[in-house]
Amino acid sequence: MRRFLLSALLVASSFAATAQDRFVPVEQRLNAAQLAEVGLSPAQLQALNRGLREAESAAPAAVAAQPPAALPAAPLPAPAAMHLGLEEGPVTARVVGDVAGWEPGTVFTLDNGQQWQVMKGQMKLRKTLQAPQIEVIPGIAGRWFLQVDEDLPKARVFRLR
Repeated sequence: MRRFLLSALLVASSFAATAQDRFVPVEQRLNAAQLAEVGLSPAQLQALNRGLREAESAAPAAVAAQPPAALPAAPLPAPAAMHLGLEEGPVTARVVGDVAGWEPGTVFTLDNGQQWQVMKGQMKLRKTLQAPQIEVIPGIAGRWFLQVDEDLPKARVFRLR
């Protein structure tokens, strides 16, 4: 706990004051309960303040002049992953080429640049479809299903790119 508070103080102090003459000692930044929890002796507090003051004066003026960045109101969205989650909607696109059916290992290349490979399911179509419009639908637990026609069974797929 002591290390955490000291680390937090060091980080906070780098943003708190913008010049050496505006340095605020640790004892003024924390209330009595927080100081007691940290448990530093007067000599240790003095050494910490000295170190913080020196670090602050050694920081470049440009960094010291910047206000601390505001925290976002909501968490930032996660980066796009290879296997999109349920928060993503269906992908609608056209298949590049013809579709006569599918089986595990079949790769569908879409006109939007995505490639999806069949993991489970197989189907032999009665009639070959030329560049059909398909939909890749999210399922639970990160699973995706490719639907060529709503009347046909879906193939379980995963995204290659």
